[in-house]
Amino acid sequence: MDLQLANRVVLVVGGTGFIGSAVADRLRTEGATVVVASRSASEGVTLDASDDESVRRAVDTVLERHGRIDGLIVTAAPPAQTLDPARSSDPDQILSAIDGKALAFLRVARAVIPAMREAGFGRIVVISGQNAYITGNITAVVRNASTNLIAKNLADELAGTGVAVNVVNPGLVTENPNPAVAPGRGGESSPDQIADLVAFLTSPLSAVDGESIAIGHRMLGTTLL
Repeated sequence: MDLQLANRVVLVVGGTGFIGSAVADRLRTEGATVVVASRSASEGVTLDASDDESVRRAVDTVLERHGRIDGLIVTAAPPAQTLDPARSSDPDQILSAIDGKALAFLRVARAVIPAMREAGFGRIVVISGQNAYITGNITAVVRNASTNLIAKNLADELAGTGVAVNVVNPGLVTENPNPAVAPGRGGESSPDQIADLVAFLTSPLSAVDGESIAIGHRMLGTTLL
C-alpha cells in the first residue's frame, strides 16, 4: 500500500537510536524526506530536547532547508533500564525522568505545531511505553503516563486543524520478539514492527488522532485505563 509519504518532510528525534533508526529507514522506503535529529548528529540536525533554544534552532533549520515539516516522530528518551529501581519513588529521579521524556516531547511538539497548523496538515507520533499501564515503578509509570497525557491534550487542542497526535506504547523492544505474553506484562515488539505502525500513523491516509496505541499486546490482565 502506498502510504503517500513521498516527499513528505519528517523530523525523527532520536533517529539514530534503536527504535528511531528503524523508523527513519521505514519512512525513507516510503519516499519521505527524513531529517534525523539527535544530540550529536553527524547527519541531519543537532537537537537537545532538554533545551528550548536547541529545539528552536533545530526546527528553524529544518524549515529553512525544506520549507515545511509534515511529520514529527519523537523516539528520544533515556532507556527504561537507566532508571534506578531503588529510587523509584525518589522525587528527583521522577522529575528528571519526566523532563527527559514527557517534557522533551512537549518542547519539540510545541516547536513544530505552528508550521503544521499554518500548512493545515501534520502528523505527530511519540514513543512512550506500556509501563504507563502498571504499578510497581513510580518513575517509569509517571514518565510514560505524563507523555501520554500531554499527547492527548495536544491532540484535543489541535482537533479539526489537520494536525494529528498519537502515542505508540511498546512493551519490551527486541530484535526477536517472543510471542508469549505473561500476566502483568506487555507483549514484545521489534523496532521494525514499531516502525511499520509509526509509518502508517504518519501517513495522510491515517485518520487516527488522539490515540494511545499498545503494540505487541496491551498489558495482559488489564482492562480500560
